[in-house]
Amino acid sequence: MRTREGGRIVDEAAVIARVRAGEPEAYAELVRAHTGIALRAARALGAGADAEDVVQQAFFKAYCSLGRFRDGAAFRPWLLSIVANETRNTVRTAGRQRSLADREAALAEAEPLIPPSADPAVAALAIERRVALLGALEKLSEEHRLVVTYRYLLEMDEPETAAALGWPRGTVKSRLSRALRKLGRLLPEFEPSDPAAPGAALGHVGGTEQRGGGDEGE
Repeated sequence: MRTREGGRIVDEAAVIARVRAGEPEAYAELVRAHTGIALRAARALGAGADAEDVVQQAFFKAYCSLGRFRDGAAFRPWLLSIVANETRNTVRTAGRQRSLADREAALAEAEPLIPPSADPAVAALAIERRVALLGALEKLSEEHRLVVTYRYLLEMDEPETAAALGWPRGTVKSRLSRALRKLGRLLPEFEPSDPAAPGAALGHVGGTEQRGGGDEGE
């Protein structure tokens, strides 16, 4: 698997092979390539101010577990599954719940900035819709919030989402479909044909069009 790091491509398999062969400093290439999305994942899942500590611990655990990493697998979803576990443990230990403010900050980081030339009324409407969407996400179950976060906020495709969450692809499809239907009920003012409808809004955030999923493989 090749991952873009800044302006160049990181050959993940080659880097992992070098680390396993006794070149631990090569691991820094993976850290540089994936720190951004790891931080976004931790914040979106509720780590808040502890996000950097969570990500540092996740990278350390991933490094210690490279001997068990399956050859040919993608590093990013595997790393993000560790980030999710670390975030969950941190939130439980601190006795905190995910806050809307944390999730809004994470979503803002995933979005392109509204250009200064944008119509102020249009920009205000976009912000209002984003806040409403985040509020609706907070009302979803844990599994539905997770699948929407990975699939759209973190711009992961279906196989990566399945790998990161440790679910079959059919389960990802069914839970995502149900989650988007629930978002639609929570945001009735967003008509299905409206580009700002829940699925379309999330697809815009992730730079990915919404793909329909059946209710299979739960």
